[in-house]
Amino acid sequence: MLGIGGGGDVVGSLAIARRCQELETPFVVGGVAWERLPVDPKPGPRPANEIRGADPLGRHALLARAETATVDGVRFSESHVAEMLGMPTVLIDITGGAPGAAEGIAAAAGRLGCDLVVYVDVGGDAIAAGDEPGLASPLCDAIMLAAGLRLAGRLDGVATVIGAGCDGELTADEVLARVAALARAGAWIGATSVTAEQADELERGARASGSEASMQVARCARGELGTAAIRDGRRTVPLGPLGALGFSFDLEAAAAELPLAVAVRDAEHLDGARDALAALGVRTELDYELDRARGSAG
Repeated sequence: MLGIGGGGDVVGSLAIARRCQELETPFVVGGVAWERLPVDPKPGPRPANEIRGADPLGRHALLARAETATVDGVRFSESHVAEMLGMPTVLIDITGGAPGAAEGIAAAAGRLGCDLVVYVDVGGDAIAAGDEPGLASPLCDAIMLAAGLRLAGRLDGVATVIGAGCDGELTADEVLARVAALARAGAWIGATSVTAEQADELERGARASGSEASMQVARCARGELGTAAIRDGRRTVPLGPLGALGFSFDLEAAAAELPLAVAVRDAEHLDGARDALAALGVRTELDYELDRARGSAG
């Protein structure tokens, strides 16, 4: 289970991992080496050579433990989850774009004996069309889904969206519209829900990592209704049963309805992927972080 949006998406992936466990399928969880600015003040994702306390699984993948951190001492969400579970997690380095991420995912899967990768996004921005007004962090998701598409035929992939609208980017209606588009493309596999027990685990992971989006999934699973403010009040999240559901899709079949992933598929580095989205008129989280860093420096 790979949380594909950076930050706390690895926490949301735990709900899907536990569903696999119920089906007597062993799992390994992981995510991307990219913490958001409130956690890591350095803009952008971290390359493998800036990560300490982890074991290499390949050039673009590492096995993280509780003590795994950046060279500046910033722990990853995956480090917190490793500590909570008492087992290592996977960190993917996306600085080499989708080709590098694909290499890292394949290396990790091979070393850990995994024959299926579930790419988990909390909120739904991973399946965005690109023209949604609230879309703010499409780059990381797009690179990871593009990596999965590059692995088609070699390593099976499933894309799962959990907690529609819980990241405050796409609205719940926009997420459902994209789910419907993927269903029309013949990609929809099925849906699952977060149990009360899983909600407790998500809350523990969210508190440890600071993941606001995954915390809202836990609240939805407990039956809360209404709205919640996140991101220091800049975003509003709808609370309700929809936020406790996960929608899964065959990744290869979904390609026709994943324009952002397709756009970055061949970009061999992070800046190239950002440029590919900029050509579509899509602003990314990297632009935001760089702007904030320049403002702070100024």
